[in-house]
Amino acid sequence: MADLIVYLPKDSASNAKRFLNHFKPQAVFFVKYEFWANYLFESKRVGAKLYLVSGVFRKGQIFFKGYGGFMRKVLNAFDTIFVQNQASKDLLSTINVESVLSGDTRFDRVMSNAEKVIQYDDVKEFVGTKKVFILGSVWGDDLEAVMSSVNLLDKGWKVIIAPHEIKDEFIGQIESRIEKKYSRYSSLEVNSEVLIIDNIGMLMNLYQYADIAYVGGAFRTGLHNILEPAAFASPVIFGPLTDKFPEAKVFIEARVGFQISSETEFKEVFQRLISQDLKDHIWNFMNSQRGATQVILERLD
Repeated sequence: MADLIVYLPKDSASNAKRFLNHFKPQAVFFVKYEFWANYLFESKRVGAKLYLVSGVFRKGQIFFKGYGGFMRKVLNAFDTIFVQNQASKDLLSTINVESVLSGDTRFDRVMSNAEKVIQYDDVKEFVGTKKVFILGSVWGDDLEAVMSSVNLLDKGWKVIIAPHEIKDEFIGQIESRIEKKYSRYSSLEVNSEVLIIDNIGMLMNLYQYADIAYVGGAFRTGLHNILEPAAFASPVIFGPLTDKFPEAKVFIEARVGFQISSETEFKEVFQRLISQDLKDHIWNFMNSQRGATQVILERLD
């Protein structure tokens, strides 16, 4: 649908002026955390409508500090701010910034993607009739919490590990922890019990096979995408560092996601999920979160 996809030049007054004078946009959209001051002010000057989509705000951000006057001016440049949750809307109201509660457009995207999922015949053969535990976007810290449980799984389970990094050194570290028969996707053996994905781009579609998913990153720099496995009605386990990820809180409250901070907690949560069937519950929850895109489209000038 796009005529051109290009990186924005650095956010300077001269770059913004040159860029916007060239393209002469009628509407400009920024997403979530993006506040490029020079581009926003210059967009306003040339008469473009300005929108923030899927905004998320937290009390500790500069907008809500006494010294945050400049960034409040940045916020006020927007014609309409669409926010993901009520907490963000309430925070903005404390600094007299109006907003529209639309929800998170990523729910629309992942549910749409799930409806167009790509099938992998070789993975399907590897899975067979077994249950599947998928570890997505995992780092070394995540493996510390989960690998002992992986090694203890009985023959009724298959495991798929998709590391965040696919360097041979890191994949070798994963292999050194596995006490079962394993293979890499590039040399897949269907009688393996553990499959390591050694490429980029498959993970979103692999979640279709998951009975339980673990999503990495929250022992380290930040949680990776937990919406993707939930779009296939899989319960999602993740680590402790989720303060900047409001979807994690929503998932926990809805009993769709489960937070752990240690190997012991992972074992407890995993064993509990094995004995529960949450698929209908998760499917209904994910569908209930759809609609943000339509709300935004209906409100555009």
